[in-house]
Amino acid sequence: MRKILLCAGLLFAGSVYGSGIEFWFVAGQTLISNPGLGTDDCPAGEGITDQQCLAIGALPNDIALTDGFHFGFRGGFNSGDHLGYEMGYMYNRTNLKINNAGGQEQGMAYHQVFFNGLWHFTGPDAKVRPFATAGVGFVNYAPPGSSAAYGGGSTRLGIDYGGGVKVKLTDRWGLRFDVRQVTTPKPNLGLLLTSGWLRETELSAGVGIFF
Repeated sequence: MRKILLCAGLLFAGSVYGSGIEFWFVAGQTLISNPGLGTDDCPAGEGITDQQCLAIGALPNDIALTDGFHFGFRGGFNSGDHLGYEMGYMYNRTNLKINNAGGQEQGMAYHQVFFNGLWHFTGPDAKVRPFATAGVGFVNYAPPGSSAAYGGGSTRLGIDYGGGVKVKLTDRWGLRFDVRQVTTPKPNLGLLLTSGWLRETELSAGVGIFF
């Protein structure tokens, strides 16, 4: 994963050379819908079907993610009066909730890297710049005991979309507020009854610098 981030950073740096550059630190809350990741009541790899697993009382949300928080950065550049691009990395902290064991929780992290296009509804000289955005990227879900830095976890390709507003405080500094939804297939954590899509709504605020 570190090699992927390094290559993405070099590509981004080469793209923004000589362009209007923005760099943002952002943080906020992550709200997760359809959070069930499967069940550990049925041993995987022993030929048990989902129907047989359901028949003994196992449920798709026996193991689930909870809401959490995130922080990271977004770096972008403008290619015109309205069109811009940005790359972002986000560290997310959540809990793995074991519903079939009394609801106990274990801390868990996941990492997001996304490449987005932005359409600003006002020009670059405006104090307030509302925007819409969409992009593609990947998310590495690292359950307790694994590390994305050492190749652990389950990586899924995904999409994100949403919007927000940037507010120029001075020629150098600004604020931004984003609402986005990140959607990926559910990660493979070695559980049965894992199917469907994980949807994460991100509510974030950030402070940025313009170059």
